[in-house]
This record gives sequence, C-alpha cells and structure tokens, in this order.
Amino acid sequence: QVQLVESGGGLVQAGGSLRLSCVASGSTFSSYNLGWFRQAPGKEREFVAGIGWSRSRTYYTDSVKGRFTISRDNAKNTALLQMNSLKPEDTAVYYCAATTGPSTNWALRYDYWGQGTQVTVSS
Repeated sequence: QVQLVESGGGLVQAGGSLRLSCVASGSTFSSYNLGWFRQAPGKEREFVAGIGWSRSRTYYTDSVKGRFTISRDNAKNTALLQMNSLKPEDTAVYYCAATTGPSTNWALRYDYWGQGTQVTVSS
C-alpha cells in the first residue's frame, strides 16, 4: 500500500500560480502511475494530469494544457503539479492518486488517494 498526502493549496488571484505537492509513503513509489484529479462543489471528480512511473509520459486534460505541469521525483517519493495562469474555474479540491495499473484518466482505476488540498482562484 501507499499513503499519499497533498499540500500546497491556497487562495490565489486569477493569473497567479500554485504548486501542489504529493508525498508518498509506505510502498515503492516508483512502481505507481500517478494522477492528479480535482472536484469542484456540485461536480464530479475530474482528471487533471497524469504521469507514468518512469516519468517518460505525461498527459493532461485539455482545459489545463499549457498551464499545468505534472512531474515526479521518485528518489523523494514526491509528485508535483505546477499550476500557472490559474482561472476561477480551476477552483476545486485537488487530489493525488496512485495506481498499479496502466496510466489512465479514469478515476476508478486508481487504488490510492490522498485527502485533497483546496485551491481557490479569485477573479
């Protein structure tokens, strides 16, 4: 098993930046494919970005392409989500997730989840 803890959320003005961190413990971090998801009030959880275990493949939902960057440091058991040019519609609770299966944007395929970190973007 792996435990995930997110941090780095907060309140930022539109156009600003935040960097979310996800620190893992309890298992071999490098063997997991990772994803970031978000959930806004009254909406379903949606995929934001994903990264393979070897860092060779990254993928994003269309609405964040060119603004968000996902990365990982397996030596530090850490995944990052750099978010630039933030918009009010990016406001949500952001979750880090890990899967032993193939990289995917399907939330149901992820086995482990963090508790989430709130991101609020004011206009």
